[in-house]
Amino acid sequence: MNQTEKRKQEHIEIALKENVQAHYNYWDRIKLIHNALPEINKEDIDLSTSLLGKRLKAPIVIEGMTGGYKGAKRINENLAKVAERFQIAMGVGSQRSALENREMKETYSIVKDYDIPLRIANIGASQIVKWSIRESLDNLSRIVDMIDAHALAICLNFLQETIQLEGEANARGCLEAIRRIAEEMDIPIIIKETGAGISYEVALKLARTKIACIDIGGAGGTSFAAIEHYRAKLAGDWLHERGGKTFWDWGIPAPISLIEVLMAVRGRIPVIASGGIRNGLDAARAIAMGASAVGIAYAMLKPAVEGEERAMEEMDAIIKELRAAMFLVGASNLKEMSKVGFVWI
Repeated sequence: MNQTEKRKQEHIEIALKENVQAHYNYWDRIKLIHNALPEINKEDIDLSTSLLGKRLKAPIVIEGMTGGYKGAKRINENLAKVAERFQIAMGVGSQRSALENREMKETYSIVKDYDIPLRIANIGASQIVKWSIRESLDNLSRIVDMIDAHALAICLNFLQETIQLEGEANARGCLEAIRRIAEEMDIPIIIKETGAGISYEVALKLARTKIACIDIGGAGGTSFAAIEHYRAKLAGDWLHERGGKTFWDWGIPAPISLIEVLMAVRGRIPVIASGGIRNGLDAARAIAMGASAVGIAYAMLKPAVEGEERAMEEMDAIIKELRAAMFLVGASNLKEMSKVGFVWI
């Protein structure tokens, strides 16, 4: 096992064994206004939506979590089965490792064996800044083809990179690289944060490019600084262990990031709310605030590791909770849900 495979395996093992969540989940501050006379039937509620030109039966994206080591194939396959069953979107983890080692390709490509309405490829922003535009287009075409992707997520993972023992905290030229890629590639480009959120100013810059979507990845869920804290602890690296602890709760709270990004894009592109979405009620909160869809990661990781049946049960519960929340506020579809009242407490 090379260093990249080892790191990816450690990420999953630590996320399962240790408490790597932010110390506070900000979605708890959002309260939906109960409608005592909803005047709809719960079974008639329509959860379907379109995202990046693809029809989904619920506004949910299973976020990219893993790939690149042998155990990831089973996790991604179980998640792919869930995405097929519920006809929702799914991403995979960063595919850099499969560019470096072809033996890892199947840990990602397994997802194209399933009828997933929106498959999302994945690469870290710290990688694209090291490539020329020609190298970027070649490599990104390879990872898109690897899973027959309908969209490509470029992850702004600079918090993780700056804390990680072997991190590559290179960001100079990132915006220009994103701009060129969005112009040159014939596939929707999603810009995604990975737990630290996107501000109004950054969203405004991104909205001036030809990207197709922003996934906010706000603070309040899994802390990648916490994961790197535990990795450094295992390696006996005191400095990076301390850095992970110091920056454990770094980032823009997810609901605040959602508001700022929505203000910046002004409806021109869809916005995915992610970062601490634990259940269908959190999903309902995000949709009420204006998100086009929600991204779920950690809540599905352990079930996917436990097996296909457990993963199916978890997603079924999340969707039923979303439907229940919509019933209780009197929203018969997602457009109506985006107009219901909520308060920040």
